[in-house]
Amino acid sequence: MDERESAAWLGLTAVTQLLPAVLDAQLQRDAGMTHFEFTVLTALRLAPSSTLRMTALAGSTNATLPRLSHVCSRLEKRGLIERRSSSVDRRTTNVRLRSAGRRELILATPGHIETARRIVIDALTPEQLEVLTQISTTIRHNLAGTERWGPPNAPQHDES
Repeated sequence: MDERESAAWLGLTAVTQLLPAVLDAQLQRDAGMTHFEFTVLTALRLAPSSTLRMTALAGSTNATLPRLSHVCSRLEKRGLIERRSSSVDRRTTNVRLRSAGRRELILATPGHIETARRIVIDALTPEQLEVLTQISTTIRHNLAGTERWGPPNAPQHDES
């Protein structure tokens, strides 16, 4: 890599290492949840009927099934989600956001947005935000082909 490429690469890796820790710390302090738990609850809230197949939820949260299963066990114990076998295909598991999970997510969202604004959004000009969107879209597209769980797709859901 030349000097410019190295600076870009090192800057990106620093951000990818530091940002998750900041988001986790804020959410743990203010809402008692990790950033990944917040991401899972958000994906469910945005899904039709607040329900997704486990495999679709893994894809939409960029998680492996074992990691997601572990986190879902914690969220289920706290009464925030529920898991059920699909009425359409008993081999699949559906995850549904419960009303308590929706409440926790709604309470956690303002602090999370404030942190995202302070750390990223408000620190950039509108032009920089546009470039960041283009860059992150390009990199995410390139990553999609390398993920074990496949490219991000439209979430699959089941109305059961």
